Amino acid sequence: MFSKLFGKKETTQKPASPEIMGLYLGGSFELDDLKLKLLEPELTIEGAARSQLIQAVGRAALDSGGTLLRFYTDDDAFLQVVCDGGESENHISDVKLWHFYNTQTIGSDSQWRETLDTLISQPTYTLDGHTFTRVWDAVGDTSPPVAVTEKTFEEDGDVSDTDQFMMLYERPLENGRTESLLVVGEEKIVGNNADRCLVISTGFDIEPADITING
Repeated sequence: MFSKLFGKKETTQKPASPEIMGLYLGGSFELDDLKLKLLEPELTIEGAARSQLIQAVGRAALDSGGTLLRFYTDDDAFLQVVCDGGESENHISDVKLWHFYNTQTIGSDSQWRETLDTLISQPTYTLDGHTFTRVWDAVGDTSPPVAVTEKTFEEDGDVSDTDQFMMLYERPLENGRTESLLVVGEEKIVGNNADRCLVISTGFDIEPADITING
């Protein structure tokens, strides 16, 4: 009230972007070169950058009570950290590095419905001649995509929300390792219009020894 009387502008403070493991918006990290040289021949990706700069950060609450944190980088990638019961390092249950494989625009309501009903969740998914098996199976005949809303924080201060409908797949590699596949239908409301796309990413597990945080 007093700010209105004396002409002082009221400012709305935006929420701070998430931080964990020393990862933060504008920070960077290094990937272990030897580990990638050994692993890349088996992976879908080629030539992953060893040094990656974090350009955006996302957070999404999971129905399980956990939290999904994503650190998007300049290598068309994101380091994903899954936390259970809190957002400290003690609560981390999974860390993966994902690279975007393909993004397709969805232009109509009928295409969007088909994507949600049949394309995202399938018993198996074939990519580059490799067959991935669905991980998130539900009880019953169908396994619908898992729905989350991700809040994304960008370096320019922009904060946005995106509804995501996800399914996780895996295929075995040598020495007990796996490559993961994430198929996601994304919907963002821009004005009165729905901006929709199908996003496919491949990823692999990251261990503490595989990554070095830069200051």
